[in-house]
Amino acid sequence: MASSTAPGGEIRDTELYDALSERYLSYALSTIMARSLPDVRDGLKPVHRRLLWAMRQLKLDPASGYKKCARVVGDVIGKYHPHGDVAVYEALVRLAQDFAQRYPLIDGQGNFGSVDGDNAAAMCYTESRLTAVAQALMDGLEDDTVDFRSTYDGEGEEPIVLPAAFPNLLANGAAGIAVGMATNIPPHNAAELCSALRLLIDRPDASLDELVALVPGPDFPTGGVLVETAENIRQAYATGRGSFRLRARWEKETLAQGAYQIVVTEIPYQVPKARLIERVAQLLEEKKLPLLADIREESADTVRLVFEPKSRNVDPDVLMESLFRATDLEIRFALNMNVLDAAGVPRVMTLAEALRAFLDHRLEVLERRSRNRLGEIERRLHILQGLAIVYLNLDEVIKIIREADHPKSALRERFGLSDIQAEAILERRLRTLNKIEQLTIERETNELSAEQADLQALLADPARRWAVIDGEIAKTAEAFGPKTALGKRRTEIGPPPGAVIVPVHALVEREPVTVLVSEKSWVRAVKGHNIATSEQRYKEGDAGKFAVEAQTTDRLLLLTTQGRFFTLAADKLPGGRGHGEPLRLMLDLPNDAELVALLPFREGGKLLLIANDGRGFIAAQDEVLAQTKAGKQIMNPGEGAIVSHCLPIDKDGVALVGDNRKLLVIPIADIPEMAKGRGVMLQKFKDGGLADARLINLAEGLIWAAGSRQRSEPDLTGWKTGRGSSGRMVPQGFPRPTRFG
Repeated sequence: MASSTAPGGEIRDTELYDALSERYLSYALSTIMARSLPDVRDGLKPVHRRLLWAMRQLKLDPASGYKKCARVVGDVIGKYHPHGDVAVYEALVRLAQDFAQRYPLIDGQGNFGSVDGDNAAAMCYTESRLTAVAQALMDGLEDDTVDFRSTYDGEGEEPIVLPAAFPNLLANGAAGIAVGMATNIPPHNAAELCSALRLLIDRPDASLDELVALVPGPDFPTGGVLVETAENIRQAYATGRGSFRLRARWEKETLAQGAYQIVVTEIPYQVPKARLIERVAQLLEEKKLPLLADIREESADTVRLVFEPKSRNVDPDVLMESLFRATDLEIRFALNMNVLDAAGVPRVMTLAEALRAFLDHRLEVLERRSRNRLGEIERRLHILQGLAIVYLNLDEVIKIIREADHPKSALRERFGLSDIQAEAILERRLRTLNKIEQLTIERETNELSAEQADLQALLADPARRWAVIDGEIAKTAEAFGPKTALGKRRTEIGPPPGAVIVPVHALVEREPVTVLVSEKSWVRAVKGHNIATSEQRYKEGDAGKFAVEAQTTDRLLLLTTQGRFFTLAADKLPGGRGHGEPLRLMLDLPNDAELVALLPFREGGKLLLIANDGRGFIAAQDEVLAQTKAGKQIMNPGEGAIVSHCLPIDKDGVALVGDNRKLLVIPIADIPEMAKGRGVMLQKFKDGGLADARLINLAEGLIWAAGSRQRSEPDLTGWKTGRGSSGRMVPQGFPRPTRFG
């Protein structure tokens, strides 16, 4: 690598790949470590920690008055967090929202947004101060319990982590997206977490099942009902990854004359109420909630959404199940417990590991606090020992102070004092040199000596240290437990919902439509039946191919010449205005695929599939229904052959006619039913292939069109030559080209 000196500084030649890799890695690490992932010990990201620290410096404790949020944000970005004021204020607002934080860390005054999704007022109009929870997180900062580092400009200091007497990571949860990783942790009940922590103190080898018995699931600030299975919850906590199924809480209110209404009193976490109402209203307008008549917003201080059923005969469970499926009244909240451990390394932790990391942090805080207090006691006892000499040699000390040119040095030489002791003696006032003060010093010395011995015993006894931590956690549980306003569990742990069968008409209003597919595979749905297909317009160079009458509740089966079935939902098709949309954009249709048939799906129905080489079989409609855009391969025509016919079976026979004008009649009972494959030989051809096929009633014979008239052949005995035969020539008067008409 060459280098040179230029007027602007040193210039180094380097590979672009190396330069980009180094800079991107630095950016990624900065995003992970200093922005997006919380610390497992205090559950905070740097911006949140700096907000709390700045508010502590401003003395905004719970008992003080409020200060403008603009002042707090200004201090944060000016002293600790060199980022934009908007991002910092948004972080502050979130810490103050009781619908976003299970245990708010900031007490806000003013408009801090709402569960509707409204934004907070500007920072110059809102005020804030710390809450008791935030105070618990910072309790012990002055006792050298955590390390500090220089701020970004080197003019001050900030804590690397908070002492955290409150299990904030799991209690309030966290969410963040970094480079290549993310975190998403739901909030939990603090009292339940404290019970699990105390269990781990008592028995460090406690099983996951025991922990889950104490922490049965998340506890969201907006309440709701957790309907996830116990096994899924256990698995999520065992791996640190998973999801929780959360539903709105609802109840049925009985009205006069047998009518009723559904009232939703709690909605899922992080679902804006206004957006939820808009979504329901949109579905009503699109006629996709046929069981619902109307929705009313009657919320005040609490959530109250009223849903009116179409009639009193509507089953409320079916109505709510349709709403759960179509709206955010039911969500899945993901768990990804990706956090920074005590060494600053990002990793996914299990529930037990996260709880253990918090306990280890509290142990370190206790030890550092005890050592810090021991140092203070030693310094104070050292001074008290020097002061005791004053009272034992009071006259001599006064004489030295009065007569010596350098009394400090003289005192040190005469009594063997340290510099600190001599300075303390010289700063003593004469009026304190009395007998009472001497007794006070002796009493303080005895108390400090006893405290010193107690702390030394504490640091020497691991069991006693854990007992102290257990007592601290018990106090936290009492301060934020079920007896307090914050502590009562809000999210109900409910059983997984039973199988509620929601009919299709409960999700889509049943209306007649005619589905049109063009030769170039454009599709659209025109309202109504019996439409004049000849009057329908298509793109230039295109023409109509299929016109199928259906209902908006129907699913449509689409078959290609390669034998692959695709499924279309009638209510999802573009409307009749315009030319529709190309099927190749809606489905993963191969470029060379040609369409053979389009028909409504009928549960329990049967289809007769026939290829132009004379092979075929019966397929159940339930088996051909495709669940993906890629479709489902059912029939595999032989080399050079294609699927040519798909006939819904509603008669007892099928008539086959070949290009050689030979006719064969086969009873449907003679054709096997298969799940997939090439099929069996239905009609054998020496030359050409299958020209046409039609289902018939064997008792009625064969009927075909001959110009404007109809002709028939009631006796088909001569053409029933058995499956796999060639058949015999068509009856007299059969049309040309060889088609049934």
